[in-house]
Amino acid sequence: MNPGKILVIDDNKSVLSALEIMLQSEYNTVDSISNPNLITSFPNIKSYDVILLDMNFSAGINSGNEGLFWLRKLKELSPDTAVIMMTAYGDIELAVKALKEQAYDFILKPWNNEKLLTMVKSAMELKRSKVEIHKLKNKTVQLKKIITQYNNNAIIGKSEALKEVLDLVDKVASTDVNVLITGENGTGKEMIAKTLHAKSSRKNEVFISVDMGSISETLFESELFGHLKGAFTDAKEDRIGKFEAAESGTLFLDEIGNLSLSMQAKLLSAIQNKTIIKVGSNTPIPVDIRLVCATNCNLDQMVLEGAFREDLLYRINTIHVSSPPLRQRGNDIILLAEHFLNTLAVKYNKPPCTISEKAKTKLLEHSWPGNVRELQHTMERAVILSDSTMLTPNDFIINSTEKKGLDDSSIFTLEEMETKLINKALSLSLGNFTEAAKKLGITRQTLYNKLKKINAHGK
Repeated sequence: MNPGKILVIDDNKSVLSALEIMLQSEYNTVDSISNPNLITSFPNIKSYDVILLDMNFSAGINSGNEGLFWLRKLKELSPDTAVIMMTAYGDIELAVKALKEQAYDFILKPWNNEKLLTMVKSAMELKRSKVEIHKLKNKTVQLKKIITQYNNNAIIGKSEALKEVLDLVDKVASTDVNVLITGENGTGKEMIAKTLHAKSSRKNEVFISVDMGSISETLFESELFGHLKGAFTDAKEDRIGKFEAAESGTLFLDEIGNLSLSMQAKLLSAIQNKTIIKVGSNTPIPVDIRLVCATNCNLDQMVLEGAFREDLLYRINTIHVSSPPLRQRGNDIILLAEHFLNTLAVKYNKPPCTISEKAKTKLLEHSWPGNVRELQHTMERAVILSDSTMLTPNDFIINSTEKKGLDDSSIFTLEEMETKLINKALSLSLGNFTEAAKKLGITRQTLYNKLKKINAHGK
C-alpha cells in the first residue's frame, strides 16, 4: 500500500465514489470534497501529494474557468502539490490553459483506470521530488554560510610558482571545464579548488568536498548518487547523494586516485552522461555541476599500470593544475608562517609574536615534506609552547626524519640530486624562477620544464 495522500474534488457523487474505491486499493489516504468552496478551509491541504480537480462545477457551464480558478487557489495554498485536472469535455485549448496554470496533467471523463493510476503515480513521484528538493535547498542555505568563509580566505603567497597556478585558475574559472589538481600532500589542493569555485559563475552556489579515499566500495553509489528508502538494509529513508547536493555548484572529489576500477567505471558513467541513478531506482536524474578532482598520485603512471582508467583521466583532466610544494615557494614560507602566527595567537589567547631572523632562516632551509600542513602544525606548536613574543630557532620543532640536505654523505640518484639542487636554488632565490635559473646555469624555461617533470613524478 502506497503511503501517499490523495484528495478528489468533484461535485458528482458517483465520480467521487468511483475514484475513492479505485484509489483506496493503492493509497493509504483518499479524501474527497464535493463543494470546491470548502478548499480554502479544508484542513492540512498542504499534506496532500496529489489532488484530482474537476473543471466544471455549475450546471450548464462547460468553459472550465471554474476549474482554472480553483487550480490557481490550490497552487497558492499548496504550491508543491501535483494537481490533475478532470473534465467530460475534451478541449485542447482548455488543456493547454490548465498546463500553463501549473496543472500536472489533464484527463478526460470517463477515464481509463490504468491510465489514471499511472498518472497519479507519476504525480506522486513529482511531489516527493519537490519535497526532497526543498530539504536540499534548506541544507544549501546552511552550506552557503560556510562557503563565505572559503571565499574570504585568499591563498597566501607571492612566489612565481604560486602566481603561475593562480594565473591558470583565473583563466579557467569562468568556464565549466573539469579540472584536475595534482600535488603532494599538504600543498593546498582543496584551497585551490575553493579559489576556483569562488572566482567562477557558480560562486553563490554550494561547494561540496568529498574525500574519495574514505568512501568504501559498498557505500560508493549511495554516497555519491543517493538512494531510495528500502534500497538496502540500512536505507531507512530517501537520501540525496553528493552529486545532487552540489547541484548548480562545484563538486570537489579529493584523493580520486584511491578509487577502485569498479568505482571509477560508475563515476565515469555519471560524468559522461551528466546524470546519476540513485540506488534502488531506475530513473536517471540530470545533474548540473562543476567537477574538480585532486590527487597526490601519478595518474599517468597508474594508467600505464592498469590501475586507473584512461577514459576517466581524460574526462577529469580537461585542465591540469599542479600545486607546487612549499619548498619551491621561497619566501611564501615566511608569509604563511606569519599568517599562521597571527591567527593562532588569537586562537590560543597569546600576545602578538614575531619570528627572529635566525628562525626565519631555519624555516626557509627546511624542505617541508609535509608542505603547508606541516608548517601550520609547526607554528601551532611554537605558539602553544613559547613563553616569549619573539620566536627563535629553538621554538620550532622540525621533523628530524626528513631526508638530509645536499651536504649529507648519503647516496642519491641523479634525479634526486637534481630535484634537491632545484629546490635549494628556489629557496635561496625566494621562489624567483629567473634568479633560480641563473644560479643553476639554465634557462628559465628549462627550469620550468624540469619542475613540471618533478611534480608529475611526485618528487
